[in-house]
Amino acid sequence: MRFSAYETTVRREIDAWQRDRTSPVQQAIEWLMQPVDRFVERSVSPDLIDRASEKLSDTLSHLSDASTWTYEAEAMVHAARRRGLAVERAEDLRSQPLEVLDPMAREHFTENTILAAVEGGGTGLGGAALILADIPLLFTINFRLIQQISAVYGFPMREPKYRPLVVSIFNVAASGSAEAKSQALREISVAAAAFANELDYKGRVSNTWRDQNRHLPREIAKNLVGRKLAQTIPIAGAAVGAGINYWFTSEAANTTYMLMRALYLEHKERR
Repeated sequence: MRFSAYETTVRREIDAWQRDRTSPVQQAIEWLMQPVDRFVERSVSPDLIDRASEKLSDTLSHLSDASTWTYEAEAMVHAARRRGLAVERAEDLRSQPLEVLDPMAREHFTENTILAAVEGGGTGLGGAALILADIPLLFTINFRLIQQISAVYGFPMREPKYRPLVVSIFNVAASGSAEAKSQALREISVAAAAFANELDYKGRVSNTWRDQNRHLPREIAKNLVGRKLAQTIPIAGAAVGAGINYWFTSEAANTTYMLMRALYLEHKERR
C-alpha cells in the first residue's frame, strides 16, 4: 500500500534515527553524566557489573508480567474517540492516520519521564539502601510507557509473546547503539509480517525470557545499573538518581515511538 507524504517523511525519520549513534537528549545526558561515569569506572568492578546484569535479568522477568495491570489498552480507545476517530478496539488504530496518532503517542513522554525522575530523585536520597527499590520502580514505569505508546498505534503489548519487542526496546534505550537499533527493527519486521498475515507473533528469538535476556548487550548493566551505583555518592545521590531515570525513560520513550511507527508502516505496507 502506498505511503502518504507524511508517512514517507516518517520513514525517513526512522532511517535517520537508525543511523544516529545517540539522540540529542542522550548526547546531553551523556555529557552531564561524564563525572558519574568516571566514578563508576574507578569504583565498580567488572564482576559487580556481571552480577548486576544477572540481577537485572531477574527483575525484568518478574516485572514483565506484573506490569500488565498498570495500563489498559481500552483507555487509548477512549482517547482516540475524543479526537474523533471511529474505533471500537485498540487494533482499529492500526488503520488510522499516522499524523493523528503521533501527537497522541508523544503525550505520554513528559508524564513518564517526570515520574521516573521524581522517583529516582526520591530513592537517590536513600543512597545504596534504596537502589534495590529504585530499579524495579524504574522498569515498572517504563513497561507502562511502552504499553501506552504501543497501544496508540494499535499494537498493545500486554501479553508475554511481546517480550522480544520489549527486550529490543530496552536494548536500544540502554545502549543507543546502531547494532541494537538494527536488531530492534529486524524484530519489528518479524512482528509486522505476523500481524499482516494474522499469524501469532513469536519473535525472532524463541525460548524463555531468561534465554532472550542473554542476548541483551552488557551495556544495559554498565550504562544503567553501573550508573545507579553512583547514587551512593554523598549529597549528589538525589540529582544522579533523577538524571539517570530521566535519561533512561526519555530513551525508552523515543525508542518505542520510533519502533511503533516503523511497525505501523511495515504493517500497512504488507497488508
